[in-house]
Amino acid sequence: MKLTTWNIQYGFGADGRYDLTRIADTLRPRDLIAVQEVDRHWSRTNHDDQPAILSELLPDHHMVYAPAFDMALPGERTKRRQFGPLILSRWPILWSRTWPLPKRRMLDPINTQTAALEAVIDHPSGPIKLLNLHLAHVGVEERLDQIAFLQHVLANPAAEGGPWSGTDDEPSRNWTEGETEPPNPTRAIWAGDFNMEPRSAEYRALLGETPYHPGARYAHGLTDPAAGMGLHTHEKVIAGQTRLRQLDHIFLTPDLAPLVTKVWTDTTNPASDHFPLHMDLTL
Repeated sequence: MKLTTWNIQYGFGADGRYDLTRIADTLRPRDLIAVQEVDRHWSRTNHDDQPAILSELLPDHHMVYAPAFDMALPGERTKRRQFGPLILSRWPILWSRTWPLPKRRMLDPINTQTAALEAVIDHPSGPIKLLNLHLAHVGVEERLDQIAFLQHVLANPAAEGGPWSGTDDEPSRNWTEGETEPPNPTRAIWAGDFNMEPRSAEYRALLGETPYHPGARYAHGLTDPAAGMGLHTHEKVIAGQTRLRQLDHIFLTPDLAPLVTKVWTDTTNPASDHFPLHMDLTL
């Protein structure tokens, strides 16, 4: 499996050019893709329907889009401004749902609603869950709230079941469409723009680490195959110095970690202000 996460900054590159084609060209060889900051009908991107454009440019991939928020578009009755994460998959996407993340009101700078898009992929090796998320870009406390929220709502997939379960006692309404109960697998990938750096409080919370006992980890923790590799996915000038930061991550449930064969970033790619983070696994 060729896995990629990328904050595409609604198609605007580090060079200031808006171009979805070069985004699609980068993603085309990849199998499972988590994309953040995707626009629909914003003036800054020519009122483009970016999910539709990406779907057309990548016809071999299935797609789900989850606006984190939806706003009126002046002068339009049905067309809305939307912004959020998108998943592309070489394999069918069995089901998905959107989790709006906890948000705090900000006075300065701007703070927007973000979301996590949860999807179950019909991979040949069995169903696998991908959580595509975009955490708050300013506050540590807000990111910790969002992580705790997701850990709570996703804590027990076996007990929760899929989007529906049980016997269809109203067959005339055809809730099941003749299908068996959808799976809600425990093996999972959390990928996206976490707006946090390795070893931060948020990072430790995701890995289930306790800061006072080095090496100690709780059972609910995820694994980071890129730990210690010194990768960076974002460059920013802060106080006159260029900082190389890894804000984008791919975390795995422990059962998937031994299957990772390669992790890298493409720091030569100018198509966004973030660099794509790639991971290959032998599923």
